[in-house]
Amino acid sequence: MKFQSLKLTALTLGATAALMAAPAFAGKDVDAIKKRGELNCGVNTGLPGFSAADSQGKWSGMDVDVCRSVAAALLGDPNKVRFVPLTAQQRFTALQSGEIDMLARNTTWTLTRDASLGIDFTGVNFYDGQGFMVPKKLNVKSAKQLKGATVCVQSGTTTELNLTDYSRANKLNIKPVVFEKLEAAVGAYASGRCQAYTTDASGLASTRAKDMAKPDDHVILPELISKEPLGPSVRRGDDDFFAIVKWVGFALIEAEEYGITQANVDEMKGSSTNPSVMRLLGMGNEDTGKLLGLDKEWAYRAIKAVGNYGEQFERHVGPKTAIGLPRGVNNLWTQGGLMYSPPVR
Repeated sequence: MKFQSLKLTALTLGATAALMAAPAFAGKDVDAIKKRGELNCGVNTGLPGFSAADSQGKWSGMDVDVCRSVAAALLGDPNKVRFVPLTAQQRFTALQSGEIDMLARNTTWTLTRDASLGIDFTGVNFYDGQGFMVPKKLNVKSAKQLKGATVCVQSGTTTELNLTDYSRANKLNIKPVVFEKLEAAVGAYASGRCQAYTTDASGLASTRAKDMAKPDDHVILPELISKEPLGPSVRRGDDDFFAIVKWVGFALIEAEEYGITQANVDEMKGSSTNPSVMRLLGMGNEDTGKLLGLDKEWAYRAIKAVGNYGEQFERHVGPKTAIGLPRGVNNLWTQGGLMYSPPVR
C-alpha cells in the first residue's frame, strides 16, 4: 500500500508539472486576430491624452498605447491596429457584436458592467475620479455650491449616474443637460449653455487644454465625487486573449519597476543579469510566452513599442504636457501609488 501511495503521488506530481508547463492554445478571438493580421481596437472619438487622432489620422494617447502594446505582443508589430472611434453609447455594443476585439476607451470598471455585459475588464490603466469644471467668473470654489445649476454631461456613462447620486445625496437639485456625444457636451458648456461640465478629472483637464478658447478662464473644482478605475476590456469567450491583454498591461508596469524603458530595453536585454529582467525580456531558459501562446519576446516587443507605464503617463498626460496631470495614485506602489503588477514569472 505504501509503495502504491508513493507511486500515485509521483504520478500526480508529474501530471501537475506537465500541466504547468503546457503551452496555452489559441482561442477563437486570438485565431481570428492572427488570421486577419490586425487588431480591431475601440477607442474614444477624441480625448487628448487617451485617444485622439491628429490631422494626418495618426492616433495617440494612453489607451492607444494599450492597443499598440497588445498588437506588438500578439502580432509582432504595434502598427497592426485598426482604431475604431466609438461614443460612450456605442462602445459596449461594438465589443459584444465582434466589431472590435478589445475596448480601450477610458471606460470605468464597475460591477454591473463586469457582470452583465458579457465582457471582462483586464485591469486598470488609469485611476481616476469624477469632478466638475466651471467658468472662473462664476467664482464657485466647491461642487457643493452648484445648487440648482445646469451641468452638461454625456449620456450612457457612469458620469451621468454619479451626477444624479451626488445631487440627491447633497440636496443640490442639479439639472443635468444630457448629450450623447462628448463633443456636443463640451461644446454646450463652452458656449455657456451649462454652468458646469462634469466628467472624469483627467477628461476635464484634457477638455480644458484642448477645447476651451482660454483655458485659464476655467477652473476644475477640488472635489472628486466617485471612483473611476479606467481600463481595457475584452469580450468573454476567449480566456487566452483575456490573459494576453491582461499580462501585457502588467508587463508594462513591471518594466517601470525594473527601470526598463523604451530607450534602454535593447541594452538591458543584452546585458542584464537580473533574473526578473531576464524573464520579462525573454532571456535565459524561462519562457513565460509559452503559457500565453506567444513567443519568449512578447513583453520585450510591447515595451519596445510604447515604453513602460510611467513613460506612457508622462508622454501623454503628465506634468510636462498640456493636460498637466500629476502621477498621484497612478504612481507605482513603491512610490505611494496604486500601480502594482503581479509577478511576471
